[in-house]
Amino acid sequence: MWNMRERRREYDVIVIGSGHAGIEAALAAVRVGASTLLLTQSLDTIGQMSCNPAIGGSAKGQLVREIDALGGVMGQNTDATGIQFRMLNRSKGPSVWAPRAQCDKKAYQFRLKAFLERTKCLDVKQSTVSRILRVGDRVAGVETDFSGQFFGRSLVVTSGTFLRGLLHVGGQSKAGGRMADSASSLSDSLRDMGFAVGRFKTGTPCRINKASVDFAKCETQVGDKPAPRFSYVDIPEASKDDIFTLNRSTFHVEQVPCWITHTTAETHEIIRKNLYSSALYSGAIKGTGPRYCPSIEDKVVKFPDRTSHQIFLEPEGRHTNEFYVNGLSTSLPYQVQVDFVRSIPGLEEAEIMRPGYAVEYDYFPPTQLTATLETKLVSGLYFAGQINGTSGYEEAAAQGLVAGANAALNALQQENITLSASDSYIGVMIRELTTKGTNEPYRMFTSRAENRLSLRQDNADQRLSPLGREYGLVEDERWVVFREKMAHLKALKAFVGKTQWDGKLIEALLKKPEFTWEHLGSEIRAEASAEIWDLVQTDLRYAGYVQRQTEANRRLARNDRQRIPCDLSFESVRGLSQEAKQKLSAVRPEFIGQAAQISGVTAADVSLLSIFLKKKKNARPAEHIVV
Repeated sequence: MWNMRERRREYDVIVIGSGHAGIEAALAAVRVGASTLLLTQSLDTIGQMSCNPAIGGSAKGQLVREIDALGGVMGQNTDATGIQFRMLNRSKGPSVWAPRAQCDKKAYQFRLKAFLERTKCLDVKQSTVSRILRVGDRVAGVETDFSGQFFGRSLVVTSGTFLRGLLHVGGQSKAGGRMADSASSLSDSLRDMGFAVGRFKTGTPCRINKASVDFAKCETQVGDKPAPRFSYVDIPEASKDDIFTLNRSTFHVEQVPCWITHTTAETHEIIRKNLYSSALYSGAIKGTGPRYCPSIEDKVVKFPDRTSHQIFLEPEGRHTNEFYVNGLSTSLPYQVQVDFVRSIPGLEEAEIMRPGYAVEYDYFPPTQLTATLETKLVSGLYFAGQINGTSGYEEAAAQGLVAGANAALNALQQENITLSASDSYIGVMIRELTTKGTNEPYRMFTSRAENRLSLRQDNADQRLSPLGREYGLVEDERWVVFREKMAHLKALKAFVGKTQWDGKLIEALLKKPEFTWEHLGSEIRAEASAEIWDLVQTDLRYAGYVQRQTEANRRLARNDRQRIPCDLSFESVRGLSQEAKQKLSAVRPEFIGQAAQISGVTAADVSLLSIFLKKKKNARPAEHIVV
């Protein structure tokens, strides 16, 4: 804070960047008890959803629930500003269920800005950081463009795609972290400090005018009722002048639909004919792009046999005509974008409001970090988000929370917090980033976690809230809600373990797939809420699977020295992801333990490979029949 006698602006923690990572970092630092400064290039873009106006999805939804369990704000802000809510993967087991929500883009952004501005012990200032200050091997503060210097005991860098950001639309390129925003030269300061640097690429599709879409030619996709929530606590009551909280505790706002259409053979032909003008294929882009979120050019080139690709038309808010065209990320010239968009059913008359573009940016290989996200080179300096080579709002926010909490704990000279890979997806992500690194933008998948059956979206609070409380991340009101929930859960588990229904123990009935708690009588159902019944039922049904998975993980850990034949064709291993086959074929590891350390090879891949090798070893050669 201000020290008027010395005129030095001093804080415990300084956070650079106000995207999803920066917001969670700043708020986590404050909850831990640190005076915190959040610096942003523009106060008008705090919390902006630069790409998709959505939160959650497969594995990402689990991350948001874990952020919420640790006291973070992303889940609650999504609940408050969402305009469509769905639970994905319901046709599969509960361990992979994942909440996803379309948000009102501006409501999400402005509600977060207001929340930050009203947070005690947090200063929010517009200023561009040009240099990091240090004393010896410890960070000391930052130097900015116009505001001079700010001093802090710890520093968190959450710079997104702004580090030497370069935007591409066809043959045109200009500096920027996203369209209409300037780039940052901060990576020059980090490079001068001795950090290794790499270059990644991401992209975004065009936005079109709702009024120009023929929705009759598209398939409607509606939200779930009742709407699944992200936060374990209710949305706080808002004042009457709060226009950005769209949903109150009753979720009164009507959900809006999304729409589905497809590219056509004509679309693909237009793209093929114009590949030479794509920044990606002309050689203008040097950075590596995301494997699991490819541009439409990549889809057409890499999947030549596909005659169409699914496209989602997603509203950006309740008070705008802008629609996000999910699935059409591109760096082709503007006129080519117009041409191929209008070859898609329903979009024949579409008007592009903003063109799609690609952005290249610097990232710093995360193997330069410890498990706390502190840099190994400079004490008190933490990285979170896309600077670590990750993609996605959710991955960034999760890292921001951990980095912000540890930056505060460091400044206050308290023990750091680390999340275990066995207990959280956040722990899995940080383990993989800091030990394996990443050679392409990293995205979270459930297959990356060896304990994925236990890491469900519905039990994140049970796994993480006690740890968050221990370090000051979970505040009193949230803790009271958690304690009450755990008391109800304990009581219902005891009840089903001793009570019979139709002559059979309820605990035994709930383990049967054809029986659910909703089959029970009304008096018995009244023992607990639907949420508690669902949790108990899922725990009972998964208990055996979890036990077997735990034992399989133990066996796999003992098999690190299991040899992989040098002539093995990884294409012959059924179930391996395509990425794993490519990475394993390129590296040719000698042992299972080495395979597990390869970036892009998941825990599920390693397990499949180990099982395959054991079966191959145990298979007896066929007997020769002599005639």
